[in-house]
Amino acid sequence: MLVENYPENFKAGFVALVGRPNVGKSTLLNNILGTKLSITSPKPQTTRMRILGVKHDKDAQIIFLDTPGVQKGKDILTKTVVESAVSSMEEADLIAMVIDATTGWTKEDEKILENYLKKYNKPAILIINKVDKVNKESLLPLIDEVSKKFDFKEIVPTSATKGTNLDRLVEVLKKYLPESPPLFPEDQITDLPLKFYIAEIIREKAFNVLRDELPYSVAVEVESIREGDRNKNLLFIDAVIYVEKENHKKIVIGRKGQTLKKIGKMAREELEALLGKKIYLNLWVKVKERWKEDIRLLKMLGYQYIS
Repeated sequence: MLVENYPENFKAGFVALVGRPNVGKSTLLNNILGTKLSITSPKPQTTRMRILGVKHDKDAQIIFLDTPGVQKGKDILTKTVVESAVSSMEEADLIAMVIDATTGWTKEDEKILENYLKKYNKPAILIINKVDKVNKESLLPLIDEVSKKFDFKEIVPTSATKGTNLDRLVEVLKKYLPESPPLFPEDQITDLPLKFYIAEIIREKAFNVLRDELPYSVAVEVESIREGDRNKNLLFIDAVIYVEKENHKKIVIGRKGQTLKKIGKMAREELEALLGKKIYLNLWVKVKERWKEDIRLLKMLGYQYIS
């Protein structure tokens, strides 16, 4: 929907954040927007589908497409994750590739460059993230190396967690967007349905509580959201955590239900802060074998690009 009454020479366009898993794309998006849209955890494969976030400025509107990390895999979920990233690159006006300063340029980065950036031949910038974790002396050789790989319009070192260079990054991105009216109203920062947003917060807490005990076999479905009959600032939320095996269910529930209670408490507290409402969160754990191959369930969970 086009917005009226915008300044002359206004710019608006789509920027796809791409890169291998765990380079900090979601943290970058959250800190640029100043609010939490994409969930984060130390684990790769945290982001599973395209997240749209809108940065509003007086002279531009940057519509970020935070994509899942490009990775290999044969199950339907992983193929859907990759298709989500590919689709975002196809519709973007500008591609922002993110790499990790602590690892330098990797074989996975090279594959993304060869298979995607060169294929789509769109303007691209390179973001070298996590520069707070390396010596400044090591950055110059890395910048020199990557500048020879591809015709990146600009290379921007950042630290998403520290906020380093994020203002400069925003200004760089604006330069390569087309002149256009705003594409989203000023009060809209995402197109995420509330159910998906809540499910992602719960999934993040499960990832962070479980750590390495249960790598990637957790999915969350929000079954219902109900306002209080007399209090509209009260939300009752029922959600299911799906796992693939019975022993996974025991891990998620924990001894005397303590692990599940911890996940629920962390999710509830964050949702109350984000939504500004009192939350009653009911969580269940169900076993769904091979849920990553269940097309009906994946569609129900909100995963896109499933044919």
